Amino acid sequence: MKIVKDILYKVSIKAVHGSTSVGFNEIQFNSRKVGENDMFVAQKGVVFDGHKFIDKAIELGAKVIVCEDLPKNINSELVYIKVNDSNEALAIMAANFYDNPSSKLKLVGVTGTNGKTTVATLLYNLFQSAGYKTGLLSTVKVLVDKQEYAATHTTPNSLAINNYLNEMVEAGVDFCFMEVSSHGIHQKRTEGLQFDGGVFTNLTHDHLDYHKTFKEYRDVKKMFFDTMSKNAFALVNIDDKNGAVMLQNTTAKKYTYAQKTMADFKVKILESQFTGLLLTINENEVWAKLIGSFNAYNLVAVYGVSQLLGMESIESLRIISELENVSGRFQHFISEDGVTAIIDYAHTPDALKNVLETINDIRTGNEEIITVVGCGGDRDKTKRPIMGRIASQLSTQVIFTSDNPRSEDAQSILDEIELGVEPQNYRKTLTILDREQAIKTATKLAKKGDIILIAGKGHETYQEVNGVRTHFNDFEKVSQYLNAIEN
Repeated sequence: MKIVKDILYKVSIKAVHGSTSVGFNEIQFNSRKVGENDMFVAQKGVVFDGHKFIDKAIELGAKVIVCEDLPKNINSELVYIKVNDSNEALAIMAANFYDNPSSKLKLVGVTGTNGKTTVATLLYNLFQSAGYKTGLLSTVKVLVDKQEYAATHTTPNSLAINNYLNEMVEAGVDFCFMEVSSHGIHQKRTEGLQFDGGVFTNLTHDHLDYHKTFKEYRDVKKMFFDTMSKNAFALVNIDDKNGAVMLQNTTAKKYTYAQKTMADFKVKILESQFTGLLLTINENEVWAKLIGSFNAYNLVAVYGVSQLLGMESIESLRIISELENVSGRFQHFISEDGVTAIIDYAHTPDALKNVLETINDIRTGNEEIITVVGCGGDRDKTKRPIMGRIASQLSTQVIFTSDNPRSEDAQSILDEIELGVEPQNYRKTLTILDREQAIKTATKLAKKGDIILIAGKGHETYQEVNGVRTHFNDFEKVSQYLNAIEN
């Protein structure tokens, strides 16, 4: 049992009713999970207001209520703590509850529109291969050394983050690499964490359903660096004009990486093939198994972090040459019939453009590029026509299909994507609502040497329609139908 006053350090408190010297069991922000003698934190969320569930939490046994607005009827037997910001308070209290585990290991956050998962996962793999116990908090999975947990959000809630970090400390983990999303920053899930370093990959069109303007989206990312300590490092992609913005107000030690401009960590592509990249990283030649210019950026970021965390350069480069693609990120195979299938998570205009430009750069002759792509529902609608334009410009044939429509009408999403197709590219496009049928059609259209790109879902193993998730795996489906062609 914890004492209330012991977890209030650094929490911005407006008022207290009752004694903070009482004990409690667990912190909860979901009223349905409240148990006897728990603390309930009422948050004002995007969809729900936790203040409406205070009475429910008390019925279930909550003895401590943390909230922004005190209820009209105060129960003298309970403790009420009024705070400025419940999200921030929850995050700080969660860190205090677990005895601030982020201060007991080296925590590095990775933020940006594209590349977060790849950079964080490659860093995990690099440090594990170098013999360190390592942790990972990513979109795809959570790893506590070698113990794996399923991921539910890019940045988990603050209680989960600190719980995982605490497990890492207990497991003797030395380094943890964590994806830091704009939602996570904005909702204060990373408050109270002590970061030893931060990486900025890039900033492109995404999440404008949530942030409303690109400036707000950028400024939220910038907040992550603004709050870093002078003992931490900030490593940014300086080829992206927003990289300099991230460094403007940070007190952290500033470092840069780039392909096109002068930087502390510089990468140059010597050769680019479907089998990998021949690179120079700070004048050291290295062969990597990853593909594409965007992965050259990811690899030099990984190298930069390894150097800033004290790894020997030769050791880092040796392991970089052995690193494999991250699941659902330019994951590919070649069928016996000579058709190349690529599965990629590209769900933003810039990511789709990067992948298609990479394929176009690598292909050597008259190979056709057949792209299967859609857009998720209940997300940024403004990117849909842009995705349609890019896909139809840079592919030989495009099949627009359902992604995760969620609560939206799937056909309406496709109609919005098609609005971006320019007249000269109409003949290249097909619309097949059923995603499996779209993938099957792509495999039927492909002939020897052709390339099928299935974009948007990557590592995901489900399709979400009207709140129901059913199993769906792009890699499994294209493998199934290409194998059918071979037989």
